[in-house]
Amino acid sequence: EYKLGPNFLVTLPADVRQGIVHPDFSRFGEAVFWKAVLMISVIASLETLLSAKAVDKLDPYERKSDLNRDLTAIGAGTVISGMLGGLPMIAEIVRSSANINAGAKSRWSNFFHGVFMAAFVVLAPGLIHRIPLASLAAILCYTGFRLASPKEFKKTYQLGSDQFLIFVTTIVITLATDLLIGILAGIVIKLFIHLRRGLKPSEVLHCECQVDIHQKEAVLHFKGAVVFTNLLDLRAHLDGVPNGLDVQLDFTNAHLVDHSALEYLEQYHVDYERTGGHVKFVGLENFHAQSQHPLAARSR
Repeated sequence: EYKLGPNFLVTLPADVRQGIVHPDFSRFGEAVFWKAVLMISVIASLETLLSAKAVDKLDPYERKSDLNRDLTAIGAGTVISGMLGGLPMIAEIVRSSANINAGAKSRWSNFFHGVFMAAFVVLAPGLIHRIPLASLAAILCYTGFRLASPKEFKKTYQLGSDQFLIFVTTIVITLATDLLIGILAGIVIKLFIHLRRGLKPSEVLHCECQVDIHQKEAVLHFKGAVVFTNLLDLRAHLDGVPNGLDVQLDFTNAHLVDHSALEYLEQYHVDYERTGGHVKFVGLENFHAQSQHPLAARSR
């Protein structure tokens, strides 16, 4: 006879008020306190941003998240949770993907998800205590497999061997250490690859672009490199283009365009044409692509 002990079941206090622990600021002046604050802030922000971008790709209606609003909500929620002894809040890709697969259409799905969870914790802690931890692990494994299934590895490999190397390295280091170190490792590897392809230090954060706007046409002349690290600068140039024009993205004088930039520009292409305008790519035919995929990184 095998009995399922309490160590293998979800544990909750009989009264939710027993779980409320107010914060202790006695170590406010110590370095370990601020290290924890910094790590929680960085990891929660990165996890939220990555989850929001992933959900945007899963959304069948192709809507875009307001990242500033998401970060503000996560920050406020984390402060309130911490004051009650709770863990930091993050945007959760597993829950969001489950909501989408169940047919959710708006942010109300997350709201009701939280309401139902709170109701069970407050009103039925004994029922939750009957849930085996193994069943939760099985659900996470199943959902995680759907998010990182073999077809995702194949899709990444089709983007080029460089993207596949970054993808696999990030996963392995994340599993071996933690999310933050895994992301940093992926960024370092991608930067190293770009430096080998001719990326200059002055081009890391700066996207050199000359914008010529005429009556019905806008031409953006790119120079140097257009890569993931200078996407904010690229976005500033694109945001300055009025709606409804014929936009020409000219890469004749550029020497490096990576996958992240091309993916961003392709999404800009789709979104801009919905406003009644037209977007045309010029000059990319003179680049060497890392694979046959239309969004593969390209260099001279």
